[in-house]
Amino acid sequence: MSDATKLLAEKRTEFGKGAARKIRRAGNIPAVMYGHGTAPVHISLPGHDTFQALKHTNALLTIVIDGDEQLALAKDVQRDPIKPVIEHVDLVVVRKGEKVTVDVSVHLEGEAAPETLVTLDHNTLQLEALATNIPDNVVVSVEGLQAGTQILAGAVQLPEGSTLVTDPEALVVNVTQAISEEALEAELAEAEAEAGIEHEVAGEEAGEAAAGEAAAEGEPAEGASESSES
Repeated sequence: MSDATKLLAEKRTEFGKGAARKIRRAGNIPAVMYGHGTAPVHISLPGHDTFQALKHTNALLTIVIDGDEQLALAKDVQRDPIKPVIEHVDLVVVRKGEKVTVDVSVHLEGEAAPETLVTLDHNTLQLEALATNIPDNVVVSVEGLQAGTQILAGAVQLPEGSTLVTDPEALVVNVTQAISEEALEAELAEAEAEAGIEHEVAGEEAGEAAAGEAAAEGEPAEGASESSES
């Protein structure tokens, strides 16, 4: 992980929804920082810089308050469900050399064998790592894997300095045989037949079919106009 992002914070003396709205209108983000037995500190963070920093999962932050620096991790980030806005941040205090438990995303790379389907059953793995060295992701290669291959959490190669917390028997990647389009259509047709579903032929297609049958028998199709005698 890269060096901690430094954010200049200001202590808050006003609380409640009204105070929080006022902070957000000023382009800042209300936050609270706690941990290591210290009393919670209510602060205001710079909106743009904080938004950019928290684009990265498990971002390590250096919070500067009145000249004093404190390392922290974002424990909970409340985002607006519609607008790209952070409404509130909970920060947990960390120390250099301290290990923390975090969820790290799983990234697949490579191509499995032809005609296979790769399913990612666990999008993240829970790891224990140094607060100052949290990996950005865990890479799992599926290159050339055949149908029937399963990768469990305990078999995943972890970044140096990280320890697995997730159950080692948890299924992370499952490689199965891909079903062909023909087999899929056959299964669908069979299921529809069992359910008694019948497809009606469209009116235009029915008319064309009737015209074709009539032409084969040498008779005009129903509804078709007869040619006038010359």
